[in-house]
Amino acid sequence: MTGDDGRGAGADAMTARDYSQLVAREICDVLARTDEQQVETLLDMIEAANAIFVGGAGRSMMMMQALAMRLMHIGFASYVVGETTTPAIGENDLLIAGSGSGRTRMTLALVEAAAARGARTAIITGHPDSPLAGAADHVVHLHAPVVFLNAERPTRQPPGTLFEQCLLAQGDAMILMLMHRRGTTEEHIRHRHTKFE
Repeated sequence: MTGDDGRGAGADAMTARDYSQLVAREICDVLARTDEQQVETLLDMIEAANAIFVGGAGRSMMMMQALAMRLMHIGFASYVVGETTTPAIGENDLLIAGSGSGRTRMTLALVEAAAARGARTAIITGHPDSPLAGAADHVVHLHAPVVFLNAERPTRQPPGTLFEQCLLAQGDAMILMLMHRRGTTEEHIRHRHTKFE
C-alpha cells in the first residue's frame, strides 16, 4: 500500500521527530507566504479599537481564544464571543474571526452582527474569496486552504489542521509585534497573568 498520507510505503521508517519536523516545515512554509501589510493593517485595527472580540468555531475558535488571552496579557480589553461575561460589541470595537474555510455559517453570522452594531471586522482565513472574507472589513490570508486530497492540497495532515496551527502561530507572532510596538515587557505580562495557579 502506498500513499502520501504518512501511512504508505516508506512511512514505517518515519520517526516521531520526522513527523514533528514535517509539521514544523508545513507551518513555516505557510507563514513565509503571509502578506506583511495585511498583518500590519490588522495590528493597526487592534490598536485603534476600544475592545477586541474574537470568534470562530471548532479548533479555530480555540486558537482565537489563545489570541484573546495574550491580548489581555499585553494590556488590551479582549473578549471571547459566547462567554457569559462578554459584553455587547459596539462602535469603535473590533471583531476578529478565524475560519479556515471562510464558509462557517455561525462565524459569518458573528461578523454580520458585529458590523450591524457599528464594529469593525477582520477575518483570518485560508480562503480569501470566501463569503466570510467578503463580509469583513479586512482579511488576513493564511495560505493553508482547507481542502481534501487533491493536487492543490499543501499538507499531509488532516484537513483544517495546518490552518489551525498557522492561526495560532500567526496570532503569537502578532502578539510579539504588538509588544514591540507598545514597549510591553515580560514584567507587564507577569502582572496581568492569572494568580490562581
